Amino acid sequence: MFESLTPQPPDKIIALIDEFRADPRPDKLDLGVGVYRDAEGRTPVMRAVKAAEARLLQTQDSKSYKALAGDGAFLDAMRDLVLGAEAPADRIAAVQAPGGTGALHRLFELAAKADSGAVVWISDPSWPNHAAMLRHLGIPQRSYRYFDPATRGVDFAAMVEDLKGAGPRDVVLLHGCCHNPTGANLTAEQWDVLTEMALAQGFVPMIDLAYQGFGDGLAEDVAGLRAMAARLPEMLIAASCSKNFGVYRDRVGAGLVLCRDAAAAALAADNLAALNRVNYSFPPDHGAAAVTLVLTDPALRADWEAELDAMRRRMLALRQGLADALRRETNDGRFDFIASHRGMFSRLGASPEQVERLKREHGVYMVGDSRINVAGLREDGLEALARALVAVGL
Repeated sequence: MFESLTPQPPDKIIALIDEFRADPRPDKLDLGVGVYRDAEGRTPVMRAVKAAEARLLQTQDSKSYKALAGDGAFLDAMRDLVLGAEAPADRIAAVQAPGGTGALHRLFELAAKADSGAVVWISDPSWPNHAAMLRHLGIPQRSYRYFDPATRGVDFAAMVEDLKGAGPRDVVLLHGCCHNPTGANLTAEQWDVLTEMALAQGFVPMIDLAYQGFGDGLAEDVAGLRAMAARLPEMLIAASCSKNFGVYRDRVGAGLVLCRDAAAAALAADNLAALNRVNYSFPPDHGAAAVTLVLTDPALRADWEAELDAMRRRMLALRQGLADALRRETNDGRFDFIASHRGMFSRLGASPEQVERLKREHGVYMVGDSRINVAGLREDGLEALARALVAVGL
């Protein structure tokens, strides 16, 4: 039976992790893996999350199942965190999922179930798992241009031109903030243009929200999404808690579906629960329970927001520091885009050969498209990294 299986292509980031671990150089630098790291290179458990988990240990009196769609208190807290008051609660169906990936998978399945002919449009470039999941599910996909390699910013004119081809009931996947892998974000005005296009053409936006709070702030990072939700009849949102709560391995995520009316929302909720049933039945609870405590306890929430803001400001300082170091090294401003990007990632524009040289000659590890994880930078290593980037010809 199993001899008919074919080998699967290796995950490039996992392979990069293995290479980095095997490298004996003491000054090697890992800019590939997409996790937040503090100044000591650790991915810490956030203070509020640790306090919430301690409280759960003392007060939780059962590990029985929650609802098929997940814990209602968690879903309410996530709806408020993401959408605020911009959309009526009775028009929103919600489902708990294992991480942002699980939420995306669930929403892709729901869209395909609602319209088997719908095409999902994804940005070029995008997080590789977007396309991989769509292929796995057999959902047709198309790409739209997003990133301008010359300016290292959003090529919005090209994006709009391509999305003119999105038809009624197609799904257009947008990054809510902190675009992965480029770090280049849409402006408020550009979100408005896309909203007008969705209204005119009838496509349904789907927002991948993996980094709320990592860009300009918790509210600022969802301003475009909320403005869109206030005007559109339908919308899909996949929200992840992995980064902003630091619960990567606990797999905490939520799928939110904005519907035309309460009746449609009830129908969507019923189908989301049924999809959970045939995939993993009841979603995992521990991480979501901790997140719920953090979001609903005023003291824990204040501490979480303070720590999250410190993480965000540290990444902004690292961005500015690297841009300044490169300006000193090159005597020009061609790397200033690093400071204007937001979130964990920026795409530097290095060729695969330059990426390989950085790894071989300087011990600097990044994925092949030259995406770097800004949170992996060291404050005391910015000048050395700037010299290495220039040395390989950037």
